[in-house]
Amino acid sequence: MESKWIFWVLLVLSYSGIRVDGLLRRCVDCRSRGELGSCKDPFTMNATMIESEPGVDVVPCASGWCGKVIESPNLNNEYGTATQRMCLQRGPGDGEERCAYTIKNSKKVWMCFCNGDLCNTANSLSISGLFVFVMSLVALR
Repeated sequence: MESKWIFWVLLVLSYSGIRVDGLLRRCVDCRSRGELGSCKDPFTMNATMIESEPGVDVVPCASGWCGKVIESPNLNNEYGTATQRMCLQRGPGDGEERCAYTIKNSKKVWMCFCNGDLCNTANSLSISGLFVFVMSLVALR
């Protein structure tokens, strides 16, 4: 009986986390060039660290789609590479997250589209779903 109770508590908690994520979509907003600034890859800051970093902001994003653009004058040279992270007004027409080369202001750039809270920071795995699945298996034993 206790394992079923634990299962239901975990299910309710995981659902409430999904609802919050669906209501609150934020993106990182910043721009760096070369070694200057904190926007470049690898991006190692979390939401708490961003609050104290000048030039890097967490902004609400109504569309839920965040982006990252990397402009480089020479693909083999890091000097002069610009990285920009932002909220997008809308995502790609097919609704798929991806990275690809595209043309922006007559320049070839690497652009990434992602959908989710702070998804344009470092690559991350959503552990809430995995956590609930594992805990459900443990609870049902």
